[in-house]
Amino acid sequence: MAILQIGTTPEAGSGTLEASFRLFVRLVALGCLIAGLQYWGRLIGYSDGGQSRFDLLPHYWQFAATSLAVLLPVAAVGLWMQVSWGPVLWVVAAGSEIVMHKLFPHWYGERPLLVIAHVVVLFVYLGFRVALFLKQRQDALQVRTDSL
Repeated sequence: MAILQIGTTPEAGSGTLEASFRLFVRLVALGCLIAGLQYWGRLIGYSDGGQSRFDLLPHYWQFAATSLAVLLPVAAVGLWMQVSWGPVLWVVAAGSEIVMHKLFPHWYGERPLLVIAHVVVLFVYLGFRVALFLKQRQDALQVRTDSL
């Protein structure tokens, strides 16, 4: 086994940008898992002194809380594994919470910090994706010795 092979390119995803993106996505995954567990804790009566149990919630909260209790942990798994459906589920869950707390505050209450956090994380994610795209494009345009 040779230590250096001529004409090979470095392994994809080995730079600091890629490593930072992986760390960021895994932190978002941990946040999703914690949020999902909080929804489950409310629904089964473990938190809030049992006042947010499923059978005690209004129908609109029942739908929202059960949906998010399932979506958030599944999105966390997808984000952790870095599969394509992970960010999609996270955007659906985060978008749902934004809609809940911004468009229907009389039903779900106002949570401006949660909405701001979702928007900030979304923009950081998009920034990483744009930076990775540009880096990948720049790497593809570089002339390599094996392309002559």
